[in-house]
Amino acid sequence: MSQDILQKIQNLTAALQQANYDYYVLSDSKMSDYDFDMKLKELQQLEESYPQYADENSPTKRVGGDITKKFNTVKHDIPMLSLANTYSKEELEEWEVRNSKLSEGNIEYVCELKYDGVAIGIKYKNGNLYQAVTRGDGTQGEEVTANVRTIKTVPLKLQGDYPNELEIRGEIFFPLEAFDKLNREREEIGEDQFKNPRNTASGTIKMQDSSVVASRGLDCMLYGVYVNEKLFSNHYDSVVGAGTWGMKTPVSGKRFIEKCKDIEGIMDFVNYWDEERKNLPFEIDGVVIKVNDYNVQEELGFTAKSPRWAISYKFKAEAALTQLIEVTYQVGRTGAITPVANLDPVLLAGTTVKRASLHNADQIEKLGLHDGDWVHVEKGGEIIPKITGVDLSKRKNDAREIEYIQHCPECQTLLTREEGEAQHYCPNDVGCPPQIKGRIDHFISRKAMDIDGLGSETVDLLVSKGMIRRSSDLYDLTYDQLIALDRFAEKSVENLLAGLEASKQVPFEKVLFAIGIRFVGETVAKKLAKHYKSIDALQNANFEELVGVDEIGDRIAESIIGYFENEDNLNELIRLKEAGLKFELSEEQLLNTTDKLQGLSFVISGVFENHSRDELKKMIEDNGGKNVSSISKKTSYLIRGENMGPSKLAKAEKLEVKMISENEFVEMLQG
Repeated sequence: MSQDILQKIQNLTAALQQANYDYYVLSDSKMSDYDFDMKLKELQQLEESYPQYADENSPTKRVGGDITKKFNTVKHDIPMLSLANTYSKEELEEWEVRNSKLSEGNIEYVCELKYDGVAIGIKYKNGNLYQAVTRGDGTQGEEVTANVRTIKTVPLKLQGDYPNELEIRGEIFFPLEAFDKLNREREEIGEDQFKNPRNTASGTIKMQDSSVVASRGLDCMLYGVYVNEKLFSNHYDSVVGAGTWGMKTPVSGKRFIEKCKDIEGIMDFVNYWDEERKNLPFEIDGVVIKVNDYNVQEELGFTAKSPRWAISYKFKAEAALTQLIEVTYQVGRTGAITPVANLDPVLLAGTTVKRASLHNADQIEKLGLHDGDWVHVEKGGEIIPKITGVDLSKRKNDAREIEYIQHCPECQTLLTREEGEAQHYCPNDVGCPPQIKGRIDHFISRKAMDIDGLGSETVDLLVSKGMIRRSSDLYDLTYDQLIALDRFAEKSVENLLAGLEASKQVPFEKVLFAIGIRFVGETVAKKLAKHYKSIDALQNANFEELVGVDEIGDRIAESIIGYFENEDNLNELIRLKEAGLKFELSEEQLLNTTDKLQGLSFVISGVFENHSRDELKKMIEDNGGKNVSSISKKTSYLIRGENMGPSKLAKAEKLEVKMISENEFVEMLQG
């Protein structure tokens, strides 16, 4: 009897999954809606009666019902990097030429649509959907598995000859028909309509009630395959392969993906979709171009923010004409002054635009802005509004030219502008309220100290009450001080104090980023921490030593020296050290690191027996060496593997670059 029930559940599950795949992926309706609903109802009843046979990836999960109070933060196995953007054929040509030089050969490209939605990474184990995580900050995202299970184009179980473990990445988006339907329903019940499909998809996928997510009809296109086994040699074949496992991939669409040999083929794809996108049932905002061959991708590598082997071509932005109301000025955490154009509200690319950045005094002068001007506004990449020009025919004869302010709008301090700098600055860093709040907001942010229980609103409250003026003041806060404040209950006080205590374990590179040295961003902080290993060593470094560090230029070096010459900064560091923050690399981080390869640069090419390319690169960096992508006279060693490209080999021989094997490199480290 039990075996019969289990078999019946399995048969119903298989039939419903196949019907889902036929309808939502292949657009082929082989089962009537009535039959589908009856089978689904029968399966639901069987699962309720025999819960021991219920599967978390059953077709009944498509309707949702799970409630998620808090989405867990999950670190990505492989960072979800964003792509570099371009808006012109000339920049695409430069990118293509640069690739050809670096890889020293002809390159095949793959062009795809750039779906205007929310990036997602979905993991499968033994063919079952296991976990779905948003992009987040690229390093870690939020787990939204229960909500992704409700999307009918995402298979809950794979079919065919799939790998045991894999991650596939893609984009969750709102079909225009479903978005319009949702807005009609909201209008009927008197609720505000949503502005655009992309933001609505982003908000929907992080809703607590998965049944609401299920009702909205999100869609998903999957196109990035990550597996441990070398199943495919190139990106295009991996996308085709994923389609055979039941995924909705671009190969199932009409010219949604295409291989190209040169810039002419790429631009043909771009120009086709720039026009044809108006007929799509979903929104795209450009085209993505990728190097097809995985080996060439590895050779080209990555910058700190994006892969060198892929680029996004963004379509021209939508523009509108509206009137300038006034120019106001914002003060950033570093004291940088940013002028902002306040505009008569205008609808642009699905959102109402009221403000646009003017960047600096030079931009205002270049535009020749006058009070009350009518201005052309567009969205740079259809995200950030900017003013591109002035309609002089609408300017009043007595309109006054806009002059850049001389004093800080917050503390009235006379502004400064260093030679060669584009922006004006307020030098009152210890007394200007936005700078005080901005520095502390930066200190507690996720990429810096990531302090649980402490947000920007709480910082505003603590600053306004005079309880904190520096980041170090946070570590002097007491239970009695906090419990006396409005909006603070016992639990929130305990969470904040626990978050502060936990932040004392944050590694040195994040602390270095958190203290807010100008021009020292997240990536630079990591390089400096790895090179100097402690704040004391960094403080004692001179200009020549600093610019000798990989990717540290004159401007960064001067900023670091200036920071340590400021007595207020030195006192702040003393207080943070006394609070227990980490200002040196931990013993675990120092383990297996040496200076054996200091001053040496390496190129890695080919396939290796005992180590992956990433493992070899880490070994080089851990021992003070530098990874470079192309061979030059300055290259110290070429680590040569099997199937190395003939052009790279010829160049190494011509320049007399020393070539070593994988084993010889390991022996070099052990010697």
